[in-house]
Amino acid sequence: MFTTRLCRVNRKPATTGVQVRCLNLQEFQSKGLMDKFGVRTQKWIIASTVEEAVELSKANLKAKELVVKAQVLAGGRGKGHFTNGFKGGVHLCNTAEEAGELTKQMLGSNLITAQTPPEGVLVNKVMIAEAIDLKRELYLSILMDRDHGGPVYVASQKGGMDIEEVARTDPGAIITVPVDIRTGPTEEQLVGLATSLGFKKELIPQATNQLRCLYDMFLALDCTQVEVNPFAETPEGEIYAADAKMNFDDNASFRQKEVFAMHNTEEDDPREVAAAKFNLNYIGMTGNIGCMVNGAGLAMATMDIIQFYNGAPANFLDVGGGANEQQVTEAFKILNSDPQVKAILVNIFGGIMKCDIIAAGVVAAAKTVGLSMPLIVRLEGIFPPILFTFFAFSLQL
Repeated sequence: MFTTRLCRVNRKPATTGVQVRCLNLQEFQSKGLMDKFGVRTQKWIIASTVEEAVELSKANLKAKELVVKAQVLAGGRGKGHFTNGFKGGVHLCNTAEEAGELTKQMLGSNLITAQTPPEGVLVNKVMIAEAIDLKRELYLSILMDRDHGGPVYVASQKGGMDIEEVARTDPGAIITVPVDIRTGPTEEQLVGLATSLGFKKELIPQATNQLRCLYDMFLALDCTQVEVNPFAETPEGEIYAADAKMNFDDNASFRQKEVFAMHNTEEDDPREVAAAKFNLNYIGMTGNIGCMVNGAGLAMATMDIIQFYNGAPANFLDVGGGANEQQVTEAFKILNSDPQVKAILVNIFGGIMKCDIIAAGVVAAAKTVGLSMPLIVRLEGIFPPILFTFFAFSLQL
């Protein structure tokens, strides 16, 4: 994808990335939303059992050829493989029965792709759709772009492939059209984009309609990204969103309750799920030094320092400036329960967070779960001097 699905922001010199997580949906969920906004997609069904795959395909899909796709939050499914030995998370077939056989191979097994963890991701659902013949495969996305201060169409005639590779090897093939969020895309912009994508004159009205429907959905649902790859043209002159991925602004969850209710935590890091329950900003990493810090800037600086001295942070954990003792306790529990963590570093600047609250939370958690690894605490700001005695007596140091 042209922008990563996890909205990842990498900082240097650390080699482990700090991530900002945005809600993103599986393909069938994205297509369901597109259908509501008039974006053309193939007819499709979703199945979680072999029986559903066969019965729903027979009842709803009439095409001569069907495509069966494993539903996981990762790209590269077609080139992936399953832990049961089955190759490929995307397959074509001709009958509902064949779709059922493919579904049987996928469900209950982990799919491993270039974008999954090494152990892969468990497949619990497959999407079966009517296959379409593709005359041309284009790339189209709409995303919020900081440089342009608003939405931007990003498109290319070189779709159906890794768009990041296209941007690297042939940057001239990437088309960008900034949009004024106050007025939306103009007809001139839409016609110009459709023309740049190589649509013939008779298809321009259809193309501009699809481009506008995608933008209307992007804005109405508070998306941070809508990506269609391929944005496809058939020999019959029909334009389809043949594959879809969407991300959403977490800050809009209060007004996009229906969308955020679709979130499935099965593929989430269980540590992050636990942290979210207590409004903690936590992202798991691969190092062995657990970090508890207040403020995103200090947290990232702390991880950079650890990396600079040849250490490796196990997480990003910002308890924020308004955390209470329970939140701090739960944060400490998450760190202490992580088997890869061999030491814990607490780095607090008590300007927006009182040091005594952090201390009380750490002590409470240590007494509850037991402390079996080195704990290094740096407290600076409000109430730090008196806490050394407090720690010594409470933890019997």
